[in-house]
Amino acid sequence: MKLIKHFVFINTLLLFITTPITKIHAQEGKDLFTVCAACHTIGGGTLIGPDLKGVNDRRDEAWLIKFIQNSQALVQAGDEAAVKLFAEYNNIPMPPNDLTDDQVRTLLKYIEEFDATKVVSSAMQEKPAETVSENIIEPSYLKKADARKFGTIFIIVLVLFVLALADLFITRFIKAKFVHLIVILISIFIMGEIIVIEAQGIGRQQYYEPIQPIAFSHKIHAGQNKIDCLYCHSTATKSMHAGIPSTQLCMNCHNVVKSGKITGTEEIAKIYKSLETQTPIEWIKVHNVPDHVFFSHAQHVEVGKISCNECHGPVETMDRVMQVSDLSMGWCIECHRTREVQFTNNFYKDYKKLHEEINSGKRSRVTVDLVGGEDCQKCHY
Repeated sequence: MKLIKHFVFINTLLLFITTPITKIHAQEGKDLFTVCAACHTIGGGTLIGPDLKGVNDRRDEAWLIKFIQNSQALVQAGDEAAVKLFAEYNNIPMPPNDLTDDQVRTLLKYIEEFDATKVVSSAMQEKPAETVSENIIEPSYLKKADARKFGTIFIIVLVLFVLALADLFITRFIKAKFVHLIVILISIFIMGEIIVIEAQGIGRQQYYEPIQPIAFSHKIHAGQNKIDCLYCHSTATKSMHAGIPSTQLCMNCHNVVKSGKITGTEEIAKIYKSLETQTPIEWIKVHNVPDHVFFSHAQHVEVGKISCNECHGPVETMDRVMQVSDLSMGWCIECHRTREVQFTNNFYKDYKKLHEEINSGKRSRVTVDLVGGEDCQKCHY
């Protein structure tokens, strides 16, 4: 009898423990699949890539893990199945996925247990009632109200300055000369401050939001479809520049996707025209620093492990990209003073004093400014 009680107790305990774990894994699998959903369906037919229903039965798990993590590595290695699949789907490369083996297994389990009827039912239950807001709220990153325009103030103060001088030396309507002196001194102070502020802004273009030759929406591509930044800006980890995607790269998806929900075929047709005429799309650069400034994407993205939106803002929410940071020297220096360096990197092995301070417990972290982040010649040479 005791044995039966113990058995029931253990099974009940396991049920309570495993139920939340199963839910967590299911949620993780759903989140992981949002990236895949840009090109694949589960039981919904071929999209850009193959329908993933039954993929666990068609392929070996070990092979699937390698293929999902880096399909092109298998293709270049001459794997027969990978090469055949690549050719079958118009040689469209699948972007590499930075996933662990366990994460891929969670994803595969989600695909295997996917039930379309439950997803539809859940979506209908969770869909909130649509409301229409009369007030248009600007995104949190947009602070144009903080950017004061000093042109009108400068002109008014300049007029007062000229009038004070004219009355002091010519018309002499006001007999008390101290009034003229006060107006002149205050005017000089205000105009001087405005000149300094405006001079500091030369070469900066915060809130710059140019109209691009194609109405490309980062909100749709990076936000809704979860396309990784590095898929289009592939040189950000190894070059000074993040790079602009070629028309051929756009065609990896738009070879199949020929119409958009918002713009129809009009904007996507411009990609085809570029390809047919062999004329590059003349994208307008949004984020610029002065010519005398050196900035390397590779140094910040690959070595510094800085995410794109830390400098570019929440691009995945923007239909048209805007420069939200002022990219000033003060803004960069402030980051250098607070950003921790990956000090285990062999590149920093010669900083013996800092290593000694860390080993002795005198210092717990090393920031960029301590390894040259405030040296003028690092960015201006």
